[in-house]
Amino acid sequence: MIRSVILGSGSALPVRVVTNAELEQRIETSDEWIVERTGIRQRHIAGEGETTSSLATDAARRALEAAGVDPASVDLIVLATATPDQTFPATATVVQHNLGCNGGIAFDVAAVCSGFLYAMATADSLLRTGMARRALVIGAETFSRILDWDDRTTCVLFGDGAGALLLEAQEVVQDGPGVLATRLHADGAHNQLLYVDGGPSTTGTVGHLRMKGREVFRHAVVNLADVLHETLAASGLAVDDIDWVVPHQANARILDATARKLGLPAERVIVTVDRHANTSAASVPLAYDTAVRDGRIKPGDLVMFEAMGGGFTWGASLARV
Repeated sequence: MIRSVILGSGSALPVRVVTNAELEQRIETSDEWIVERTGIRQRHIAGEGETTSSLATDAARRALEAAGVDPASVDLIVLATATPDQTFPATATVVQHNLGCNGGIAFDVAAVCSGFLYAMATADSLLRTGMARRALVIGAETFSRILDWDDRTTCVLFGDGAGALLLEAQEVVQDGPGVLATRLHADGAHNQLLYVDGGPSTTGTVGHLRMKGREVFRHAVVNLADVLHETLAASGLAVDDIDWVVPHQANARILDATARKLGLPAERVIVTVDRHANTSAASVPLAYDTAVRDGRIKPGDLVMFEAMGGGFTWGASLARV
C-alpha cells in the first residue's frame, strides 16, 4: 500500500522571548495567574524581519536537513496559517521560492489552530493519489500581530513560531510507517466563540483576536476526545497502542482534561505550551519536532496528532513514525 511517510521534521522560533514577568509590567496580570490557568511561562514574539514566511522557511529547511533531502525534490508545499504575509499570494509560494523548489504545487490552508491537521490530511491525500511524491507540510504563525495587547485575557496566551514535516509517498507493508488514519471536522455555528474581528471583505482591516475562553475549553475537551476515538476506530487500534499524543498546545488544563477523558497517562502527552504558548497552526509540528530532537519520539512509535481551533475546526491524525 502507498502511505505518506514522515522523513524529517524541523521548527523555528523568533529570537525574542517574552516571559510572564515582562507581561506583568505591561498589563494587569501576574505570572501566578497565567501559570495556574494556562501552564504558560514564556512565549516567543516575532521582531523586525521575522515573518510567517521567514519562520516557515527556516522550519522547512531544518526538516529537509534532518531528512537529508534536496529541496528541489519537493513537489508539494501545504502551509497552514491564519497570519499570512499578505492577503495574497499564498505564503506557501514565498516559502517555495525561498527554498528553490519552484514549479510544484504550493498553497495555504486556513483552519486556525487545526490548520496543520487539515494541511497534513490534504498533503496525505495528494501523495497517496500520485499528485506529488514529496511534500512539506508547514504550520507557521505570527499571532502576536493580531493580538489586542490591552486584552489581558487573550494576549498572554499566544506566541509565534513554525514547524514542518517532510512527507514522502512510499510503498509500505501493513505494519510499516506512515499516516494510518485522519479525521477532520468543522462546525461554523460557534464562530463567535473564537474569531478575529476584521477581514478584507467586512471591515477592510486585519482586526484582533477575540475569544470566550470558558466555552472554548468546554467544546475542546469533548471534541478532541471524540475525534481521537474516531481516528483510532478507523485504524483498528486502541488507546493503549498509542506511544505519544502530540496535541495542539492551547492550554495545559485542556491537555490534562483530554488525557483524563481518554484514560491516557499524562507522561505520554507531549507538552511544550509552557515554553511556546499557543502558536496556533504551528503548535503541533513544533511540539513534534521538539520531542523528536530530545529523543522522546523514536522511529516505530505510534503518534497521535490532534488539534481544535476557531471555526470551530478540529481533527486528529495517527501515524507510525
